[in-house]
Amino acid sequence: MKKVSVIGAGGWGCALACVLCDNGHEVTLWSALPDEIQALDQLRENTAKLPGVHLPESITMTGDLARACKGKDLLVFAVPSVFIRSTAHQAAPWVREGQVIVNVAKGIEEHTLDTMTDIIKEEIPWADVTVLSGPSHAEEVGRRMPTTVVAGARSQASARFVQDIFMNDVFRVYISSDMIGIELGGALKNIIALAAGVVDGLGLGDNTKAALMTRGIAEIARLGRAAGGRTETFAGLSGIGDLIVTCTSCHSRNHNAGVLIGKGYTAKEAMEEVKMVVEGVYSAKAAKKMAQSYGVSMPIVDEVNKVLFEGKSAREAMNDLLTRERKEEFSRLGWD
Repeated sequence: MKKVSVIGAGGWGCALACVLCDNGHEVTLWSALPDEIQALDQLRENTAKLPGVHLPESITMTGDLARACKGKDLLVFAVPSVFIRSTAHQAAPWVREGQVIVNVAKGIEEHTLDTMTDIIKEEIPWADVTVLSGPSHAEEVGRRMPTTVVAGARSQASARFVQDIFMNDVFRVYISSDMIGIELGGALKNIIALAAGVVDGLGLGDNTKAALMTRGIAEIARLGRAAGGRTETFAGLSGIGDLIVTCTSCHSRNHNAGVLIGKGYTAKEAMEEVKMVVEGVYSAKAAKKMAQSYGVSMPIVDEVNKVLFEGKSAREAMNDLLTRERKEEFSRLGWD
């Protein structure tokens, strides 16, 4: 049995707390919101973000970050990406030397282009920071539906440690050394999922969405390789796996926001309607800046930015993607 704290009591934090509790660990769940912690402690359910999933009585609820961080074998950072830096900064005084931290948020910080593990490492440089990602909607994980993810770490020992703590009969964990590939796959797929939702909002059909997803993973892999990621990672769980589930599921806040945008909502209106943080909106500008810095072509990401922030219509953006100059699908294949 390990002592584990989940920092962030949203849907994903609550779902992972259930996984950890099922595995027999001593689990603490932290939220910065006093009303949220009080409701979770009384109701044993996150009625807003994970309705219908019971939180076991053995999970300790707290709003005290020091209590959540001290004396733990593992800290799980499960706050939205926009709050990762501030939360890590606040937690730092109570994090011990060599503390294993696993980040489960997905995003890229706009003004620094840092990944989430980069941010945590900057704020808590003495910690051993790892990542857990893959096709894993909280709504299904909380209901113990079979799910498979990948843990990335700088050392195999740390990756195995995370794998051992999380893995059970319905939550399978692979390991990988490609942390940057895992994180960029998880962050960038949210932007493509927004675009996939736009396709559905416009009523353009399965052919269009399949094309968008396929070319989307090509863009993700191009940027990921330029940043140091491995090609294999983007064909795996945190690449094509996460892209598929986020582009097609009714649970996907990014896809659902995209549907609304396709129907004419502004990005702000769509996020207000979804009532949860839409990570793809926050990652879109960062992805465009990162692509420019590496000299990588990302036409879908470019068009998503124009729709989100420049007032371009979704239908016009789709038309411009389809009428771009002619290309080879795989330029390195060559001709006999």
